[in-house]
Amino acid sequence: MADLTTEFLGIKSPNPFWLASAPPTDKEYNVRRAFEAGWGGVVWKTLGSEGPPVVNVNGPRYGAIWGADRRLLGLNNIELITDRPLQTNLEEITRVKKDYPDRAVIVSIMVPCEEQAWKDILPQVEATGADGIELNFGCPHGMAERGMGSAVGQVPEYIQMVTEWCKKYYSKPVIVKLTPNITDIRNPARAANAGNADAVSLINTINSITSVDLDSMAPEPTIGGKGTHGGYCGPAVKPIALNMVAEIARDPQTRGLPISAIGGVTTWRDAAEFMAMGAGNVQVCTAAMTYGFNVVKEMISGLSTWMDEKGYTSTQDFIGMAVPNVTDWQYLDLNYVTKAKISQDDCIKCGRCYAACEDTSHQAIAMSEDRVFTVKDDECVACNLCVNVCPVENCITMVEVPAGQIDERTGEVVSGDYANWTTHPNNPSATAAE
Repeated sequence: MADLTTEFLGIKSPNPFWLASAPPTDKEYNVRRAFEAGWGGVVWKTLGSEGPPVVNVNGPRYGAIWGADRRLLGLNNIELITDRPLQTNLEEITRVKKDYPDRAVIVSIMVPCEEQAWKDILPQVEATGADGIELNFGCPHGMAERGMGSAVGQVPEYIQMVTEWCKKYYSKPVIVKLTPNITDIRNPARAANAGNADAVSLINTINSITSVDLDSMAPEPTIGGKGTHGGYCGPAVKPIALNMVAEIARDPQTRGLPISAIGGVTTWRDAAEFMAMGAGNVQVCTAAMTYGFNVVKEMISGLSTWMDEKGYTSTQDFIGMAVPNVTDWQYLDLNYVTKAKISQDDCIKCGRCYAACEDTSHQAIAMSEDRVFTVKDDECVACNLCVNVCPVENCITMVEVPAGQIDERTGEVVSGDYANWTTHPNNPSATAAE
């Protein structure tokens, strides 16, 4: 069976699934439950300095976006860093790491952008025996207004400066957590690398207001008639996170910099995609908050099964494999041609493909009087919209047109058995159909 044991920055864990710094990792009780459920590691909810206490709101802290089936797609969070005493957290971290030496325990930290503040807290964190620290340069709400979190993460010079302080006063791995609320994610990653960070983690949450209460006319969640922007996370942010991870993984100035990926990881497949894109492990938050800690069991089982099917014995076998295939638009092969094909056996005659193509695309789908839908090859530009709006999986498929089958003057298919859906060799279901 596949071995999911992961070594990230020399820190070993039984699998690549870590809980991200967030409400699920706020206290010893939660973390112990997480480790018993099977999580490979945790990043403890962000600790602050021993200065003025952090006070969270006592009203709603989350806004939400749901799919049509009430499935949670995204959360907006206005909770601040831990509001528990620093000493209490440090004592709990010490006990947890002692009792679970085979699990990764990383401590997230956010203190004022002053060297002395970091110099004061780092020895205390190191004394816990934790495996490393994560610098929270990503939180976009509340703390950013105090000059911390994303207020630091948006200034590369500050990132490098604070990272250098941490490397000076702390002997274990330093991970820099990046904010996505920036134009080019490569710049803060380069700054972290210049400051000798051991790794970066990304993405932190995205600035957002998820909804407005049209009765009170205030953003949600609403606290005493007022609302504020929060940090957006969950499955909806995965595409943004995946792209940012890829940008860092393929940037010549940060290539080889270890990455811990965060952002919408809900299934084993999400994790595998991030790892193929260069991440050494993944961090999870919203999925655990939605389904509970036992969701990791499905992630472990699914990733292990997939690796067995592919012949991968270790996660190192596929980490980064997709990176060479990420390129700029200008390098895409303009001679590569596909056409849409509709399986009449699977079609339920709903007409979504026709409506979408006729009204908003290239008028490349014909509808007969008895609602049989077929593709007009000479009009189809392979935009893939019909595939994405079709409610039946694999009913519409994009089929590659073999070389020499296209009239270069008109772009039309001119010969061959391409139109025969059930026998074309590039149709993945052709063998089954035969």
